[in-house]
Amino acid sequence: MATFLYKIGRLAFRRRHFVALIWVALLTLAGVGATSAPAAGSSSFSIPGTEAQKAFDLLEQRFPGMSADGATARVVFEAPGGEKVTAKHNKAVVERTVRELRDGSEVTSVADPFTGHAVSKDGTIAYAQVKYKVSGMELEDASKDALKQAAQSARDDGLTVEIGGDALSAVPETGATEVIGIAIAAVVLVITFGSLVAAGLPLLTALIGVGIGVSTITALANALDLGSTTSTLAMMIGLAVGIDYALFIVSRYRAELAEGREREEAAGRAVGTAGSAVVFAGLTVVIALVGLAVVNIPMLTKMGVAAAGTVAIAVLIALTLIPALLGYAGRKVKPAGEKSRMLGGGRAAPAKARPNMGTRWASFVVRRPVAVLLLGVIGLGAAALPASQLELGLPDDGSQPTATTQRRAYDLLSEGFGPGFNGPLMVVVDAKSSEHPKAAVATVTDDIKGMRDVVTVTPPTYNASGDTAMITVVPGSKPSSATTEDLVHGIRGAGAGITADTGAKLLVTGSTAMNIDVSQKLNDALIPYLALVVGLAFLLLIVVFRSILVPLKAALGFLLSVTAALGAVVAVFQWGWLSGLLGVEETGPVMSMMPIFMVGVVFGLAMDYEVFLVTRMREAHVHGENPGQAIVTGFRHGARVVTAAAVIMIAVFSGFIGSSESMIKMIGFGLAIAVFFDAFVVRMALVPAVLALLGGKAWWLPKWLDRVLPNVDVEGEGLRTRRDEGRRDPDQDQDRELVGV
Repeated sequence: MATFLYKIGRLAFRRRHFVALIWVALLTLAGVGATSAPAAGSSSFSIPGTEAQKAFDLLEQRFPGMSADGATARVVFEAPGGEKVTAKHNKAVVERTVRELRDGSEVTSVADPFTGHAVSKDGTIAYAQVKYKVSGMELEDASKDALKQAAQSARDDGLTVEIGGDALSAVPETGATEVIGIAIAAVVLVITFGSLVAAGLPLLTALIGVGIGVSTITALANALDLGSTTSTLAMMIGLAVGIDYALFIVSRYRAELAEGREREEAAGRAVGTAGSAVVFAGLTVVIALVGLAVVNIPMLTKMGVAAAGTVAIAVLIALTLIPALLGYAGRKVKPAGEKSRMLGGGRAAPAKARPNMGTRWASFVVRRPVAVLLLGVIGLGAAALPASQLELGLPDDGSQPTATTQRRAYDLLSEGFGPGFNGPLMVVVDAKSSEHPKAAVATVTDDIKGMRDVVTVTPPTYNASGDTAMITVVPGSKPSSATTEDLVHGIRGAGAGITADTGAKLLVTGSTAMNIDVSQKLNDALIPYLALVVGLAFLLLIVVFRSILVPLKAALGFLLSVTAALGAVVAVFQWGWLSGLLGVEETGPVMSMMPIFMVGVVFGLAMDYEVFLVTRMREAHVHGENPGQAIVTGFRHGARVVTAAAVIMIAVFSGFIGSSESMIKMIGFGLAIAVFFDAFVVRMALVPAVLALLGGKAWWLPKWLDRVLPNVDVEGEGLRTRRDEGRRDPDQDQDRELVGV
């Protein structure tokens, strides 16, 4: 592989005009596609195989034309202090508002609170339910403006009015912190390379890759039913890996220049060696993201595939566009150790260069491996402790910031009608096989009324043929509580007995039941997903490192870092630690898909650092160095780059903590803290400590397996010439003195 990539690097360097033209054309084509594509609607959310989804599908069949996918709005009215909404003046204001709401061209129905029993017992709060023909993301601005104007008109007449539901849903905003994250990445690159031109290359290529990826997602969003969070996550991951992969190539290019090679040869060798690590690191990320399909939740699968496509683009850009741009840059990209004049270059070098920080740190770890290993494991174990209290759920209006009208409407409804009112359960009774459908429905209604934590059971609503009924059940507890979850399981548990007695089938759906089913499905899929992703990546790393213990160590280290990161997420988003600093206004259960999503993404990203850092050690070991010296050599060449890559990735992910969408905020924080733990504790401390303890056994591979495995030559052995074999590196002598070998 190294020889093949070497040829690609040299070809891209020589034919840079052609390569650059191709990527500019792809960016232009994707941009035109994005601007000309129809606007994406609201992404459908389905969970095949669950009871909630089966009930929803049954409703679509038995109650045609009910616009189940249409947007809804709850306009909540509260009377001034000491008054009731039923008072003459207040009632007139509410009725006028209802008439105004009915005038919208996209409105299908508006329920009058005074005829629909939508007034609280104390008479202070009422709500009007508005249903639309289209989804919240497809609603025209005129319809949203009319909704807001009707509410404002009622406020002007003295009522408190808030709007809940998904009618006012909008694309999440990331805020200025995303730009700050990219700015931090730029500063780190300048410090790492000592050159503005060299620092600009990874940023430029990452932005091109993300531009192509996100534009393509936007162009296909309507056709493939992609949600707004799909492009946001693709941007988040694409930026991070795009900068990192380009950083690896440019860093190796400067190292080759420092060894006296011509620029075209240096570009070829950089792509042949560091490019090999980029290919395998990218493959692990792609495997982890595409593997999300195992969960069988279409939305999650689409998110994973879209992000994987952006990662694949980042790999291709690193292998082709980076060497092409290096050809354009010429002498403006300095060899390793040199800086541009603007950043202090041109000064006389000291007579004897001091060993860099990576060399000194690796030498310390090789001398004290047990202490470093124990300290790292204990620290990560302590950070992981909160994960034992992990509670999973999906966000609703109750998790919105308190400044939003959706959250205030949620609180008013909880105050006036009870905490369970915001998460009603919809019980669907399929009595088609029953001899007496209405009697079967009556039995179901009576059984549910006798259950614990049930506040209200509405009269059944039948379809036209009278063989299917909908019953709304209002729990006494809030939607995300364990008590409500027990109630859902209790109703479903009673279904078997009802079927045996009456022949009718009972199904529970609604947003609360759907959330419970999603959480259960994600929990059930976590172990199979871990086995698939870690298993495939383990096999891939065996091919890369030609070792059994090194991939095993990589996988165990990942489990430590991802568990510690989940512990940090629980501490912040569930317990509220540092919530004010991070802008977390409402604590509660951790998003259900967070654990499995973090497992997928963090595993792929963790293997980036593992592959890049350990391949340099493997390369040194293959070229004749003993195990301890190979660790030091790997850190001498790779620690600075891996550190810079980790800081950049943390900065990019942290930029998404400023998002207005709670899911994006949580994912941004979780990925940032996971990269911190994995890069600086696992890869920079635990990995060298374990390798130092294993010694030569770390690179052991059974002879029969060695014969079977393909030789991908990630270390670039095929690129070495006889002249390289006879070259002596004075820095290695200095490293041997430091480590004592």
